[in-house]
Amino acid sequence: MSGTVSDDRNRVAVITGAARGVGQVIAVRLHARGYRVALADLDGEEAGKAAAALDPGGGTAVGLAMDIREKSAFEWVRDEVTARWGPAHVLVNNAGQSRVESLMDITPESFAAVVRTNLDGVFLGSQVFGAHFAELGHGRIINMASLAGQNGGTATGGHYAAAKGAILTLTKVFARELAPRGVTVNAVSPGPLDLPVTYDLIGQETAAALRKNIPVGELVSPEFVADTVALLAAGHAGSVTGACWDVNGGLYVR
Repeated sequence: MSGTVSDDRNRVAVITGAARGVGQVIAVRLHARGYRVALADLDGEEAGKAAAALDPGGGTAVGLAMDIREKSAFEWVRDEVTARWGPAHVLVNNAGQSRVESLMDITPESFAAVVRTNLDGVFLGSQVFGAHFAELGHGRIINMASLAGQNGGTATGGHYAAAKGAILTLTKVFARELAPRGVTVNAVSPGPLDLPVTYDLIGQETAAALRKNIPVGELVSPEFVADTVALLAAGHAGSVTGACWDVNGGLYVR
């Protein structure tokens, strides 16, 4: 029957920025659901370790080194995955970069670097894999946005917030373009995640103060974000496209 968990057995997913953090959590969750997963990351060594932890034999998980700022890198990953497992079905554009910098002190170079990583990577990945999926007549693209792109950011830099906001627009643009070809494009917009990287970025004291201001009283569960991605990635998820699913504990209500 359409819509059962078994529908997603042996589907192939590429997750960028999957060596650590929420990207790794997403890869773990998809793998547990039966996906063959390619963990792509600028740190290829760590991506390989994360993949080996899922499947030491490499039959259902592989780590790949890639720079999401280069279109050729997405093309290479597409070809590597296709040669190994056949056509891909899912792309999770998760890789990104956050910098905490005062708005008026952000240099043009810093702004360009953050935007290139966070926004260009989503655009290039959606182009390359969007075309790949369109040829197949089926595909799922899930873009990792952020609460910062919706409310202008609080603990992150203005360049990060601007890039994440633009991801929401790109999601709509690609969703409209690819819908007739059986490809859905959606975004997930988490608030502050309960991950070590969050505490490293903003500090324990700021995180504690932030938690007090979250209506539900806790930072966002990365495991629930992974569940949200898995639902949007599912083979029977064709009714949702161009959407942004908020996971922010009530910090931003619309």
